[in-house]
Amino acid sequence: MGWEVCRAYSQIGDHLMKFVPLSLPGAFLIKPELITDERGLFARTFCRQEFQQMGLHSHLEQSSFSFNHKKGTLRGMHFQKAPHAEVKVVRCTKGTIYDVIIDLRPRFLDL
Repeated sequence: MGWEVCRAYSQIGDHLMKFVPLSLPGAFLIKPELITDERGLFARTFCRQEFQQMGLHSHLEQSSFSFNHKKGTLRGMHFQKAPHAEVKVVRCTKGTIYDVIIDLRPRFLDL
């Protein structure tokens, strides 16, 4: 049913998530489009079809969350190489997050 709802919105041209490209190819800031009414608000946080349209082919295998008691807590850096690479989604629901993406592709520097 969720897939049908997602497809229905996309068919009429409404996207409930805005993908803002970052400087690293394939990395996006994903901003949910808020739908509000007298009850409150609704925001989509994941839609397989919208992710695929952006080249992010993912089969949701795992979803996790963490809570940090202390400000400035550092969480792990994760790297996966094909064929084990995964689409990563990082979300902060309260407070502030400093997320770092490291580009490990070899490049030539003009010095």
